[in-house]
Amino acid sequence: MILKEDLQAAVEGQRKSLSKIKGLTQREALAKFSPASTHIEVIAGVRRSGKSTLMRQLIEETTTDFAYLNFEDPRIFDFEIGDFAKLDELFGEEVSTYFFDEIQNVKGWEVFVRQLHDRGRKVFITGSNASLLSSELGTKLTGRHLSHEILPFSYSEFLAYCNLENSNENFLDYLISGGFPEYLRDRNPEVLQNLLKDIVFRDIAIRHGIKNTQTLMEITLFLIANVGKTTSFNSLRKTFNVGSPSTVSDYLAWLQDSYLLFFLPKFSWSQKSISKNAKKVYCVDTGFAKANSLSFSKDSGRLLENLVYIILRKKRMDLFYFKEKGECDFVAFENKQCKWLIQVTERVHADNKKRELDGLTEAMSFFEKEEGFILTLDQEDKLIIEGKTIHLVSVRGFIENFLTGDS
Repeated sequence: MILKEDLQAAVEGQRKSLSKIKGLTQREALAKFSPASTHIEVIAGVRRSGKSTLMRQLIEETTTDFAYLNFEDPRIFDFEIGDFAKLDELFGEEVSTYFFDEIQNVKGWEVFVRQLHDRGRKVFITGSNASLLSSELGTKLTGRHLSHEILPFSYSEFLAYCNLENSNENFLDYLISGGFPEYLRDRNPEVLQNLLKDIVFRDIAIRHGIKNTQTLMEITLFLIANVGKTTSFNSLRKTFNVGSPSTVSDYLAWLQDSYLLFFLPKFSWSQKSISKNAKKVYCVDTGFAKANSLSFSKDSGRLLENLVYIILRKKRMDLFYFKEKGECDFVAFENKQCKWLIQVTERVHADNKKRELDGLTEAMSFFEKEEGFILTLDQEDKLIIEGKTIHLVSVRGFIENFLTGDS
């Protein structure tokens, strides 16, 4: 329970801080919000990815009669559901638009948000835990909300933030450095290493009462070091001597809920097979992966594959990997139709050409596609094999020419 005067001090202090923030890099996601929408807008994503910045940009586009509160303010650490009545009183009746940061920290928050929505108010909320948001959204707020996933900077946002020109050299810098704004300010890897600790220990271990935090961290670091590779509950259980596959399953679910890691399923027409087969692991950001692992010192190919996963994820496509005799890195579905088949490698050369082509052409035959892609660091070419076209394209070229700027 919060004293009303403490709550008022937090509200006023945060509003003053908002007014001082200038010169923010425009987020591409801003264009996806419709001013006419009456839905509750949910902005979800990993910590420090720019959710609050996006919210501030949305505030700038609204009228002055808005209310804002960040629930991670230590002054309101003990905020409870009963305090929403005090908050409502403080904000007053003239407010038309509400902005709440990290509201999932308050148990029962969805009741207050629904009340605001029922009163005809516009509400924006951010959160960094998928389950805590989705469970409430799926019950009390069904049909009343729109979800937006915010990830670290895209390549174009990276260029704008760092005031750089589009070039091969700067794209390589982006691949290695990633898109966390706080890291890009001074390139200190401790920023990303501390972020990992915050997520694993504070957001996962403390929240879920995990006592064996060392094993949780070891599994997390192992997965980060092995992006682009397949993993399973049983293999991780044996490697780290964990008691049961269900414990590992919980760990991975919580890591995914925090938007730190993502798990790509193997394609199958059977939903049961999809759930049972080993999944490939990817990290939320290539710079984050590199700062927390030594495995990429001589292997930028897996970083490139990780980046392609993030690019495709931002398109909100249904993604799988394909594996029969060979393997194709990404099968991308849009509106239940296979749109893209994509192989990723740093460079096609004599040693890997057959493997890359065989996996892709097998997937093309399976899905009856006439075109496929091999995305590389800097190669551009076109191959015709048995009447089918394979585009050899740099990832930068793919962003520019095939994603129409929506990366």
